[in-house]
Amino acid sequence: MPYLSLDDCELYYQVDQFTPPWQKPQTVLMLHGNAESGLAWFAWVPTLATHFQVLRPDMRGFGQSTAMARDYEWHLDQLIDDYCRLLDHLGIDRAHLVAAKIGGTIARAFAARRPERILTLTVLGTPQALRPGVELVPALIEEFETLGAAHWAERTMGGRLGAHFPEQGVQWWTQYMGRAPVSSLVGFNLGINYADIRADLPRIQCPTLVITTEESGLGSVALTRQWQVQIPNSELLVLPGHSYHVAVSDAAACVAACLHFIQKHVPPSAAVSATVVPTIPAPTTPV
Repeated sequence: MPYLSLDDCELYYQVDQFTPPWQKPQTVLMLHGNAESGLAWFAWVPTLATHFQVLRPDMRGFGQSTAMARDYEWHLDQLIDDYCRLLDHLGIDRAHLVAAKIGGTIARAFAARRPERILTLTVLGTPQALRPGVELVPALIEEFETLGAAHWAERTMGGRLGAHFPEQGVQWWTQYMGRAPVSSLVGFNLGINYADIRADLPRIQCPTLVITTEESGLGSVALTRQWQVQIPNSELLVLPGHSYHVAVSDAAACVAACLHFIQKHVPPSAAVSATVVPTIPAPTTPV
């Protein structure tokens, strides 16, 4: 199985690529959110992998990567280094970065702090640069440790997926996220979930697409626009609905918008051929 051995953990990853074997497509690196794994992007892979090499790592602590101890000190720079080492391991100089939920916080810091590695950035349903609610962390940790991850996942799933997501899908996502190691969840919420990345936003150099919904529980359109406009060369796309995990609840619209955005901004020197990324119209007009 594909693992990268790091100093203190094993990092699991998957590579999907269905392009013609004579082409050398660019890479899309996909970062999942809290209590997830690379499996979270399953709905995106059939489309993306016909145009790109798709790289889906399980963040340290989650999925098939090594669970982290409760007292492990989580830092954004460590996670960014994990992903850079994975790119190095696979011989990838630069990638398009796509991330959802808190993965978007990691991705924004990644793009700002290691700009030489990122071609474009797309973040979906991601919180503010300084997320409110840090005072709730002690109660959240108590919930994890006394009631378990599955209880938390079930309690919060309505806002995450919205009212129109299939019931079977809600049950699957609840069970999927409910399997996350409590030890990893505790440390991750202490160190990453409320990280302050306000200083990173104006340092992001690559073209950036931000996708949210009209009534996301992670922040109103106005609040999202406040931090989005601080990123040079960025666009905001607002989709109907109130889910905040829009990459899942509206996967088809999001992947179409992401492909369209990447195609607009692929540097000519990096393009493999005109057939690698076909023109795909955006599903709606960016705000």
